[in-house]
Amino acid sequence: MNPRVGVGVFVTNHKGQIVLGQRKSSHGAGTWALPGGHLEFNESFEDCAAREVLEETGLKVRDTQFLTATNDIMKEEGKHYVTVFVGCTVVGDDAQPEVSDIAS
Repeated sequence: MNPRVGVGVFVTNHKGQIVLGQRKSSHGAGTWALPGGHLEFNESFEDCAAREVLEETGLKVRDTQFLTATNDIMKEEGKHYVTVFVGCTVVGDDAQPEVSDIAS
């Protein structure tokens, strides 16, 4: 089995606040996490971040930039992820995240 690639997104607004959501079904259910998800074939980190944030929160983002990456080996769960973290800004001063059934 090969490692999966995930993208975690630090979404900030004009006040410097960040978006967090409570995980529903994947590892860490019930914990707070950044929006994000799996990188799809032929998808850039920036496109993945924009897609996942829109799907999970209804927010549009801009100015996406690479921050760092981690190599996460979770032996007890039988999972191995390379997680790419990116930062971006919400489009619109009054935009508010919405709860989505897609978010997990």
